[in-house]
Amino acid sequence: MATKQILIVEDERPIREMIAFGLRRSGFEVREAADVSAARASIADQRPDLVLIDWMLPDMSGLELTRALKRDKETQEVPVIMLTARAEEQDKVMGLDSGADDYVTKPFSPRELLARINAVLRRSTNGSGEELIEAEGLVLDAAGHRVTVGDRTVQLGPTEYRLLSFFMTHAERVYSRAQLLDRVWGGNVYVEERTVDVHIRRLRKALEAFNYDRFIQTVRGSGYRFSTRAE
Repeated sequence: MATKQILIVEDERPIREMIAFGLRRSGFEVREAADVSAARASIADQRPDLVLIDWMLPDMSGLELTRALKRDKETQEVPVIMLTARAEEQDKVMGLDSGADDYVTKPFSPRELLARINAVLRRSTNGSGEELIEAEGLVLDAAGHRVTVGDRTVQLGPTEYRLLSFFMTHAERVYSRAQLLDRVWGGNVYVEERTVDVHIRRLRKALEAFNYDRFIQTVRGSGYRFSTRAE
């Protein structure tokens, strides 16, 4: 298996070097950037497998960098973990809404960060188990890791792809937030149930342009389901 490459975007050198040291000891290839400009140059040179982004950066906020990466077709599938001292719930929601796949608050232990990184990498690389799944013209190609409607591609981040893949392979069944966290994120991942709502909103937004957002249905008091039938 190829060595996974991680880009650390953090302006505080001691923190950046501490993270880099721990990741290299764990077998990752690591690149470092002290600001957004250096990060962009590094990503243009070679796309990493995952990016760690500090919220507060000198030339642009990590939030804006995350949004930019998720808008760009070349980088939108690269997982992003935000690092920040901002621990309020609304800050976490803002981070996840920007496109981040996870959110780690400072101070954090190297072991916790490593567990989060490994969990996000697993989620971004796992397949659905079936090669081609179709629902009224919405096609998920597990082998090509692509979702299409006719000749148009539905642009999804890695977590939204995993969520849609799970829904399409378990259609018409209702799943609670806790069940979705267990089945899509994995039982050993430190993720709050509110995170599910954030990714559901993102998934619906991506499907809305094709009029398929109606397939992701909210079942009040129970959770969510994927259904081609009217609610």
